[in-house]
Amino acid sequence: MAIYHFSAKVISRANGSSAVASAAYRAAERLHDDRLGRDHDFSNKAGVVHSEIMLPEGTPERLNDRATLWNEVEAGEKRKDAQLAREVEFSIPRELDQKEGIRLARDFVEKQFVERGMVADMNVHWDLGKDGQSKPHAHVMLSMREVGLEGFGQKVREWNSTALLQEWREAWADHVNERLAELDIDARIDHRSYEAQGIELEPQHKIGPAASRMPEQGLEAERVEDHARIARENGEKIIANPQIALDAITRQQATFTRRDLAQFAFRHSDGKDQFDQVMSAVRTSPELVALGKDGRGEDRFTSREMIDTEQRLERAGYGLADRAGHGLPAASKMGGRDTAERVGLALGSQQKDALAHITGKNDLAIVVGYAGTGKSTMLAPVHYSATDSR
Repeated sequence: MAIYHFSAKVISRANGSSAVASAAYRAAERLHDDRLGRDHDFSNKAGVVHSEIMLPEGTPERLNDRATLWNEVEAGEKRKDAQLAREVEFSIPRELDQKEGIRLARDFVEKQFVERGMVADMNVHWDLGKDGQSKPHAHVMLSMREVGLEGFGQKVREWNSTALLQEWREAWADHVNERLAELDIDARIDHRSYEAQGIELEPQHKIGPAASRMPEQGLEAERVEDHARIARENGEKIIANPQIALDAITRQQATFTRRDLAQFAFRHSDGKDQFDQVMSAVRTSPELVALGKDGRGEDRFTSREMIDTEQRLERAGYGLADRAGHGLPAASKMGGRDTAERVGLALGSQQKDALAHITGKNDLAIVVGYAGTGKSTMLAPVHYSATDSR
């Protein structure tokens, strides 16, 4: 079940951090810190499946070396409380394999950060969560100064804006959802808060593996206890009204498996007893609809509300398909194809058939095809054809 997480923080000397140490930890490497005169060795850390430095155009090639990059950042900052780098962390959908997950992260980092002029040190981690399932996510350390052929220059204050962070948060959700749709994966994420989505649950703080051990060490116990309190209170809400869980799950995917439900219940309960109660409440809810087994032999479920929504969509679809008020003139269709070919989008025979179908007279036209067969490419001449007809 795809989970939305996107956060940003500043790595600063004010809290005792080192950019070199931070980079070594995230890349699971051994790096020498020139400022501190010692090595930071995290080469035994497991779970890092991809590590890459991405440079903007016109950046000196020497910055492709991780130790050189972050030692230059450290050398350029003189203050004891200097802000050294920005770190962005985001979850990668579990539904993707490692190759697709890395491509998803890399495409986003290139467009949102590198094209803005930031040096990005990206590391994709593919470790296991508490529930025993994969927990893929990316750590991206970003430079805070402009960079050119001579190296780093002035700090770019615009990169610190709250509005830009909100833009990144929304852009990540859009990027993920577009890729999931391209791959025909029935899952979506939402960057909005539970409250904005109308979900009656309290959001939880992120607690990593180290933080989960903090109560035993007497560190940040209040934060860990608050995480447990929120999980417990969310569990109580679901037990009293299982529809809350069904609404939250089906906002991300129309159907779900027992494993999906268990993962959701695990996040929104405190301890095994309450987990069992949450599972029981949802599974015995009259609003839960069993759909049978999917192609992998797993039982699939949905909610009555989702069934009603799909039935309304189906009736609306039939109504649109019976109307014929949006056909495009032949000249506009030809013009759209010509424009697409001029920008290098040549269509195959099946794509041309799909183009003719979707620009036909019916108010609703549907094209079905496997992932990677060129559906998205075919939509460009559709756009050009519609624009030409105005």
